[in-house]
Amino acid sequence: MSESTLEQILKLATQKAEAVEIYYLSTQETPIKFENNCLKSLQTKAQQGVALRLIYQGKLGFASSTDLTRIEDLVEGAIQTAKVSETAQFKFASSYNFNYPKLEFNLPQVNELITSGEEIIEKIHNYNPDILVNIDFNIQNKNIKILTNTDVYAQRFNQLVNVSISGNLVRNEDFLQISTSDAISDRTLDINKLLEKLIQKYRWAENSAKITTGNFPVFFTPTAVGKTIARLFKTVLSGQLVVQKASPLTNKVGETMFDPRFTLFEDPNIVLYACPFDDEGIPTTVKTFIEAGTLKSFYWDQQWAARAGRKSTGNGFRDGLSQPTPSLVNLSINPGQASPRELISNIKEGLIIDQVLGASKSNQLAGEFSVNLDLGYKVEKGEITGRVKNTMVAGNIFEAFQNLVDIGNFPELVGNSYYLPCIVFQNLGVATREA
Repeated sequence: MSESTLEQILKLATQKAEAVEIYYLSTQETPIKFENNCLKSLQTKAQQGVALRLIYQGKLGFASSTDLTRIEDLVEGAIQTAKVSETAQFKFASSYNFNYPKLEFNLPQVNELITSGEEIIEKIHNYNPDILVNIDFNIQNKNIKILTNTDVYAQRFNQLVNVSISGNLVRNEDFLQISTSDAISDRTLDINKLLEKLIQKYRWAENSAKITTGNFPVFFTPTAVGKTIARLFKTVLSGQLVVQKASPLTNKVGETMFDPRFTLFEDPNIVLYACPFDDEGIPTTVKTFIEAGTLKSFYWDQQWAARAGRKSTGNGFRDGLSQPTPSLVNLSINPGQASPRELISNIKEGLIIDQVLGASKSNQLAGEFSVNLDLGYKVEKGEITGRVKNTMVAGNIFEAFQNLVDIGNFPELVGNSYYLPCIVFQNLGVATREA
């Protein structure tokens, strides 16, 4: 899209409304898929569009479109929604100019990734030829621009490659799926490291193990921390839930509620998902939510901050061309001193959780988690003895962090919004059933 199109939208909307904000999104993705050991699909898809917010006669209007040849309709659509909307409680960002440099990373090319996929399949089959291998590569380029009629022009780029490898192994009636993933931008893809992790998980699963129903120490890998623990903090720390009085942390700022070894913060500067400003044109900052076990703050977008009489913390983000809502970038936990191997060696009898099912079904607003183990292992006398099945682990984050054993020393990127170490909790509820 030419710069002049955005300027035209801004000019036209400014003629009719008191305040205008334009959010432009351009994405290009090249997914490469291997299914059941074979290259399945390869395509490139691109999309661009604009989300327009404006304040018209004191009310907030919104419209979005991927057809940028009809800008008059876009502006008129936003005005029409304003007429039936609520009074705007906040002002759009102002006086901020940031043009994030487009870092040209040397990302792998399509042919290189296809070759890497074939190499991954071959190496997994060297371990076990019965594993059906699925691989997803996705080369992503994203460009975001934000303009307002109050002197905001901000632009940022993200370039990365997502990699996900999973293997399916069927043995009689036992179905075992194990996966691992990574994302790169400023470094080379380390296939051997990914394969080492995946095959190690299969080796640990070669034997079966059982654990009785009861309370045990539970080791959460970074992936499991993201799926069960971090996502709950993302929920209860949202300013939106604080305003709605739905968060159990409402009115708890300043209270020490967790183990003093626990510090939770957001770092928008991590290169892979570096984000100098949010999707409302508000600068982001490193911010601490829980420091040494004490609740310090929540996170806010503009709308919910205004309702609470606060300022945005630069946490207004969008899903595509939607309106912004409170969200986080790179939620992180301060690592501890012990290695994962050391943490496991200190468990006399307990569990390792890696992949889980059903995390979204628990009562998130109470900080509760209840997950079925999709992939988990038994630990006895500091050693991994085999895979456990038909097992569930439950607890809540407030009690769990009062019974913290330790936090691992090596954080890992989990998904596209977490940077987490492993964690061990004492005395979590474990329930098993016979197959």
